[in-house]
Amino acid sequence: MRYIFMKFILLLFIILFSCKAEPDREHQIDPVSDKLTEQQEPVQSLFNPKGSTVESRIRTLDNYQRVAVVEDSYEQYLRKLPLKPDGSSVQYYNGGVKSNYNTYCAVVDLPIGKENLHQCADAIMRLRAEYLWRSGQYDQIHFNLTNGFTVEYSEWMKGRRMIVEGNRSYWDDGRNPSNSYEDFWNYMELIFMYAGTASLENELVPLEGDEAEIGDILIQGGFPGHAVIIVDKARHEESGDLFYLLAQSYMPAQEIQVLQNPMDSKISPWYEFKDTRIETPEWIFYKEDLRSF
Repeated sequence: MRYIFMKFILLLFIILFSCKAEPDREHQIDPVSDKLTEQQEPVQSLFNPKGSTVESRIRTLDNYQRVAVVEDSYEQYLRKLPLKPDGSSVQYYNGGVKSNYNTYCAVVDLPIGKENLHQCADAIMRLRAEYLWRSGQYDQIHFNLTNGFTVEYSEWMKGRRMIVEGNRSYWDDGRNPSNSYEDFWNYMELIFMYAGTASLENELVPLEGDEAEIGDILIQGGFPGHAVIIVDKARHEESGDLFYLLAQSYMPAQEIQVLQNPMDSKISPWYEFKDTRIETPEWIFYKEDLRSF
């Protein structure tokens, strides 16, 4: 009986060993080789962690070139916006941190004040005004309040101050003339307080044609509405297809951030405007929402 049992065990061992023998290599798919092949496929990195501006941090895709811009123009100013170190989080006005759930890929290194004012439309007006202020184009700085009153920075420089009482606004001559950055920022905070997406949308010009430019805006006016700004643009060398980089602030007041593209991870953070619908991480726009200063 013991001999039969041992013979049975030996037979079973031979069968199991035969089943584990190496199969025909000609028909075998080697999962290790497959993974190595996938890893060896070239993957283009669109980020340079050492880059300190929008232009130097975010690369274009293969066969795309950034469009030419005029030296010292608003377009160049936006393209060269300073960025915080790679991996930085967006800060709220009160020092809190905005968690990054694939919302942004870079944070603009500009102060936003300590009040809950620097939100979406405010950030766009701030970028425009700050460029004009730094380039000495003071008479070009003006924005409409929600009640329609136009507030010119050239009047603010004279020492005049805007008084807002309900739906009524008027100038008051109460200060000495000044053009310091502190007074400029006080002007901007007044604009932030009494203007927004609704007033800015009415002030902007609807885009003519399909090609947007750096500095153009996607905006839906409302209470609340939302707005984002184009901070860079690239063109395909052969097809002429266009890619755009978008930036925003949001609620509560927070630092400006360059957005990821939730519609297409292969080209993110670049956007194409081929479809009517333009989905950003925190708002959905349509091509008809494009406006220009």
